Amino acid sequence: MIPLVDLKAQLATVRADVDRAIAGVLDGTDFILGEAVARFEAAFAEFCGVPHAVGVASGQDALTLVMRALGIQAGDEVIIPANTFIATAFAVTATGARPVLVDCLPGTYLIDPSQIERAVTARTKAVCAVHLTGQCADMDEILAIASRHRLHAIEDCAQSHGARYRQRPCGSIGDAGCFSFYPSKNLGAAGDAGMVVTSNAGLAGQVRQLRNYGQSDKYMHVVKGANSRLDSMQAAILSVKLPRLAEWNVQRARHAQRYREALVGLDNVTIQQESADSTHVYYLFVVECTRRDALQRHLTSLGIQTAVHYPVPVHLQEAYADLGYQKGQFPVAERLAGQMLSLPMYAELTDEQIDQVAGAVKAFLAA
Repeated sequence: MIPLVDLKAQLATVRADVDRAIAGVLDGTDFILGEAVARFEAAFAEFCGVPHAVGVASGQDALTLVMRALGIQAGDEVIIPANTFIATAFAVTATGARPVLVDCLPGTYLIDPSQIERAVTARTKAVCAVHLTGQCADMDEILAIASRHRLHAIEDCAQSHGARYRQRPCGSIGDAGCFSFYPSKNLGAAGDAGMVVTSNAGLAGQVRQLRNYGQSDKYMHVVKGANSRLDSMQAAILSVKLPRLAEWNVQRARHAQRYREALVGLDNVTIQQESADSTHVYYLFVVECTRRDALQRHLTSLGIQTAVHYPVPVHLQEAYADLGYQKGQFPVAERLAGQMLSLPMYAELTDEQIDQVAGAVKAFLAA
C-alpha cells in the first residue's frame, strides 16, 4: 500500500528527539502555557519573519480569534474563497459575521483577486486569503484592494507552512497569518494545534488574552474569551520538527517535480499550476481528471490511497444553505470539486512509489 500521508515514516526520523521532548514536558509539569509553548512561539515567529506568534488550540481557533481581535462581529462581512476547507467559513460564522464567497483561479485554485473587489459592500470588514495546497495567493493585489476599501487582510496559512510570496514568508504579509498544525500538515503536531503570527503587537496581545479566557490577570476577565491554548506537549513536539521543515519542503518539491515529469501531457489529466509569485511547499499534490471518481477507485484497488479536497464547495454545504447561494454561482470551485484528486505526498515518499502511482494513472487512462 502507498498511503496518502505516512505519519509513521516521519515519526521514525524524529522519534528519539520527540520522546526526549515529551519527557521534558512531563518532568517539568508545566502543561498549560509552559516553557515549551514560549520556546516554540519564539522559534515559529522567527521562522515566519515576524515579532509575534501566539499558540492556540487549532487552525480554526487561530482564524476565529484573529477576527475577533480585529473587531469583526455580527453584521459584518468577510470575503473568503468558495474553494477552501469549511473551517475558514466556520471561523467567520463564529464571530457572528457573514462569509461572502468568491470564486478561485482555474489554474492555481487560489482566490481570484479580480472577484474580491466586486464582492465588497459597506459591511465588508476583511478578506481572508487562503494559501491553498501549499502556495500563496496574490497578496500584493489583495493588499491593494484591502487598502482601497480599508479592509483587514488575513492569511489562512493552514496548508502553506514555509511557502514564500515574492520572497516574503507566508503569514507575515497581511494583518495576521493563521496556521494549523493538524498532524497531516507539512508541520504537524500529534493532535490539534494552531498559531497566529503577526507584526502587530496590539493584535498579538489581544489574541493572547482571548485564548486564555479573556484574562488580564488571573481571574480578571476583561473580554469574553475562550479556552484555546496551545498544549505544551504539542509545542514540544513541534519544536523538534520545525528545524527539519525546510528540508521536508524541499523533498516535497522534488517529489512534485517527479510527478510532473511523469504525468505531463496526459489526456484527461491536468496538474495544478504553480504560481509565478509563490513557492509551493506541496501540502497536497493535486491533479484534475474528468473521470476522477473512476480513477480514484482504480488507484484504491491497487493499494494507492488518494483523497478529494473538497467534494462539496462551501456554498453547496448544507450548513451554509442560509447564505442563499445557488449551484452555478462559483463554476471554477464547482468544477474542481468534481475533478480534483490528491495523490500521495509526504517528504518520505520514494521515487519508486511515485513511479508506481504515475504508472497506475497512465494505465487507467490507457485502458
